Amino acid sequence: MITSLSIKNYALIEDLHVNFNDGLTIITGETGAGKSILIEGLSLILGKRADIMSVKNTSKKCIIEGTFKISSYNLEAFFTEEDIDYDPETIIRREILPSGKSRAFINDSPVNLSTLTTLGEQLIDVHSQHQNLALTDDNYQFQVIDALANNDQKLNKYSSTLASYKTLRDDLDRLNALKADAIKEQDYNAFLYNELVEADLSPGELEHLEQEQKSLSNYETIRDTMNEAVGILNDDHIGGVQSITLLSQKFKKLSDLNDMYLPMYERVQSVLIELKDINSDVEHLQEKMESDPLRLDVINDKLSAIHNLMLKHTAKSVDELIRIRDKMATQLDVYENVDDEILRKQAILKAKKEELDALALRIHEDRENAIPNLIDALQHILGDLGMENARFELMVSLGEEYYEHGKDVLTFLFSANKGSEPKPLKYAISGGEISRIMLAIKAVLTNYMQLPTIIFDEIDTGVSGEISNKMAAIMKEMSKHMQVFAITHLPQIAGKGNSHLKVFKEDKNNMTITQIKELSREERVVEIAQMLSGNEMTNSAIAHAKELLN
Repeated sequence: MITSLSIKNYALIEDLHVNFNDGLTIITGETGAGKSILIEGLSLILGKRADIMSVKNTSKKCIIEGTFKISSYNLEAFFTEEDIDYDPETIIRREILPSGKSRAFINDSPVNLSTLTTLGEQLIDVHSQHQNLALTDDNYQFQVIDALANNDQKLNKYSSTLASYKTLRDDLDRLNALKADAIKEQDYNAFLYNELVEADLSPGELEHLEQEQKSLSNYETIRDTMNEAVGILNDDHIGGVQSITLLSQKFKKLSDLNDMYLPMYERVQSVLIELKDINSDVEHLQEKMESDPLRLDVINDKLSAIHNLMLKHTAKSVDELIRIRDKMATQLDVYENVDDEILRKQAILKAKKEELDALALRIHEDRENAIPNLIDALQHILGDLGMENARFELMVSLGEEYYEHGKDVLTFLFSANKGSEPKPLKYAISGGEISRIMLAIKAVLTNYMQLPTIIFDEIDTGVSGEISNKMAAIMKEMSKHMQVFAITHLPQIAGKGNSHLKVFKEDKNNMTITQIKELSREERVVEIAQMLSGNEMTNSAIAHAKELLN
């Protein structure tokens, strides 16, 4: 239930704070006093979109804050899911900034409008003439019958099973599409794959082959250059191995005579050793060198094949070709195994469909069983509301399609007059009738589900006399199970309230502002007497007002 509401800087409201009680709260006020403004302000903390044009002073921010007792609403899971601190006394705040932007908070945690709307729908039901249209909506009609059928848990199970079924069905569609593609492309993909396999690729192979190709292609140049190098190493005139050997002997002799020549001898000796090693390596390379035209042909063919494959697969390296080959191998495996996977998925889907059908059938049967109770309850209440000849019929048929609410097609049929055949509700109901029917439905639902706080915004439009007394009695009965607000112009309804709030205008600092106050019993007598007789109150009006309050 809502326990308090504060509104600052909104429309005609400068700074308003009001506390609310449980039971039935009456809200009255002259036309234009600001009752609708109060509801609009409240709607902002329930998720309605903000409009800067509704702000009283656009240089300041507008703040609307409501406090709610929520311990009986089982909302802990919602708060956990949204990562909001749960508090049995929750505070919702909405701010409209001078820039036109708005912010929303639940227990000081910033939230988006979607989250705010989801929570708001579970806290307050604002019933207005506009909401009467919901009565002709299929989703709302299913909510009504399912409340009486106690289908909550079964529908949750059905919903999760339907989600699984759709996922499986999508997977099967994907596999069938894959199979169709495989049939069209398998031969070509297998050819491409075999081409890559036959190429016998290995990492780094391209670089190695290119180096070997370069060596074999330049055999004569390499051979001649090597011969020249050997000649230089063994040429005494140039300073080859023999010359350095003689130089080493000279420095050996000097070092034997004086140690100061020893370092020089060692350096020459190192050069001599390195030259001998080089000479040995060159001779070894010469021995290994051979002209192999056949090997060169093999290398050229392999390089040509690799470059063609790289061009065909738009690859930049052999490593990338290997990755493409491995991926194609996986795809071909999938193609080969797709039939087995399709059969497996079909079996699972069949079992899931049977589970879904069984759930849908149970939901359907429970709805059928609940229909007589709903019709009896509605016709009893509507009889009290002056619609003794009203006839309700509900037709529920089990179809083949899977909907979010099951497989049923539901039709509400209604006739207001004796002798008239019931027709679909949206074609058979008038504005005055729809308000009474909606009130009757809300009254029935209070016996079957936890309803949020409900605000009846002038639901009594178009009724008077004894009917208004009956409407008041119904709202009073509902208020034993939930918090009820009634915005009304009818004294018969105003007299039934546990508490009474009056919305009025007053002038302050040359400005008209909207205020609200809770009326004492004496003030209620005056307010109801004025509703009965206008501003010129009579003794009979006062007496009648007291009678209504008793």
